[in-house]
Amino acid sequence: QVQLVESGGGSVQPGGSLGLSCTSPDLTLSYYAIIWFRQAPGKEREVVSCITSNYATTYFVESVKGRFTTSRDKTKNIVTLQMNNLKPEDTAVYYCATPPVDGLGCQSDCDVWGHGTQVTVSS
Repeated sequence: QVQLVESGGGSVQPGGSLGLSCTSPDLTLSYYAIIWFRQAPGKEREVVSCITSNYATTYFVESVKGRFTTSRDKTKNIVTLQMNNLKPEDTAVYYCATPPVDGLGCQSDCDVWGHGTQVTVSS
């Protein structure tokens, strides 16, 4: 079964930072767009960020622009979501997901998901 695995979540105070990682035992992630989602209790899932497969173009939801970055470490087969200056409203379960087809873009349906990692931002 093809899967993604997220790690790096935790609890942090406002203004702190966390780095989330997405990897896979089955896929070479550099071939695919990787989309980061989050879902807070009582709220709909939203796209946070995306990195494309070929030129590694990145996209971010307005609420995290300037605070979050995403990048690839192809040697380690890891995609990172670096979250800086975290705010309480960033509290959510964060997921990475992908349309596991070479060359599909950030708006493609994601058929492969991780199980999520909890990020809690509170004082």
